Formats: sequence, structure tokens, C-alpha cells
Amino acid sequence: MGKTIEGIATQRGNEIAGRIDTGDSLENFNEAVDVAIEFTQPEAVVKNLKTCFDKGIPVVCGTTGWGSRQAETEAYCKSKNGTLLASSNFSLGVNIFFKLNEYLARIMQRYEQYEVSIDETHHTQKKDAPSGTAISLAQGVLKNIDRKTEWTLGASDKPHTLSIQSFRVDPAPGTHVVKYQSAIDDIEITHTAHTRQGFALGAVLVAEWLADKKGIFTMDDFLKL
Repeated sequence: MGKTIEGIATQRGNEIAGRIDTGDSLENFNEAVDVAIEFTQPEAVVKNLKTCFDKGIPVVCGTTGWGSRQAETEAYCKSKNGTLLASSNFSLGVNIFFKLNEYLARIMQRYEQYEVSIDETHHTQKKDAPSGTAISLAQGVLKNIDRKTEWTLGASDKPHTLSIQSFRVDPAPGTHVVKYQSAIDDIEITHTAHTRQGFALGAVLVAEWLADKKGIFTMDDFLKL
């Protein structure tokens, strides 16, 4: 993903001031930059973000799997007068899909005969499960369907639980399916990514937009959805 982002950023006339990879030290990076794009691993992301806030660098973050520490990290960002836009997915199509998912969930709130679940499929190199996108979809369902109060990874027979099934198959960039199933029929909405280009382009566009801003933002702010 980093190489894809770098290629698109360069094509759009942006200059890459530096690259931090495994074994490098972000603390020792002191080049003047307008914005950082952070796509790493869950165990590294919080330290990376806090270091950027300490250095006064706005950050676009696409790392997933660290949601339990997001509130803490956002509070630190505010304390440093920093800038952050973190998203589970920067694709325009996926963010439209998020809105469609919430709209459908509001409708299905009235129809308890339909059982809702989520399937997500990614390449085998993806380390977190479920995907951040699947979790965002689950949160959209939970916000709008009262009979579901939590999500779980794997099958569940608890009526209040929303099941997320994760599959790892190469070379899938990412497919997400929200399913409503009844004894009579099924309703499904699906988003299928064909390449990683959409994710990378979205991250670069957000970085260009975020560079001169202060505060904590979301993709809704960027896309005005």
C-alpha cells in the first residue's frame, strides 16, 4: 500500500519528503513536511501518531485494528493542537457503501424476521480480522438496529449479536457483503474492490485536503456525504 500511495502522490505532483519503514525511527525524522500518511500495523500506529502530533505534523491514518485506543489517541491529538483523519477505508465507493449500509439498516430495523450478518474477504497478507471496513459496517448496523447490540468475529447464536465472518483468499483486494436473511428471501448489498488504487488515491486526496487544517476529521468531512 505504501508503494501504491507513493506512486499516486508523485503522479499528482507531490514530493515525498521521507519514508519510515520497519527498523527506521520516526522520532529521528526531522524533515519539514506538510502531512504524513500512516499505513502500518496496529502495534505501531499509536506511537507513530503521537510522534507526529509531537512534531506538529498532520496525519492521514489508514491503519486498522487499533480502535480500542482511538479515543486516547484523539485526546492526545487535541492536547497537542494536532491534526488527524483516521479511516478504515479511503475509497470513495466504500464510503458511499457505508452510507447505503446505514440507510438499509434503518429500513430493516422494522423487520425482525431478517437476520443480519457481514462477510468480508481479503488477501492473505491482511493481518487483522475482521477488517476495519467490516467493523465500520457493523457499527453502522448497530447504530440503526436496536435488536443488535454488539458484533462478534465468527458465527453466533445469540440474537443480540451481529456476526462477522472473515475470509483470507489471494489475491482479493477486498469484498464486503451485508446480508439480511429470512425464511422467505435474502437481501444483500456488496462492495467489491478490484485493486488497491481506490484506497491509495483516496488517502492521497485526503492528505492534500488535510495539510493546512487543525483538528480531528472524518471521511464525511472530506466527502461532504
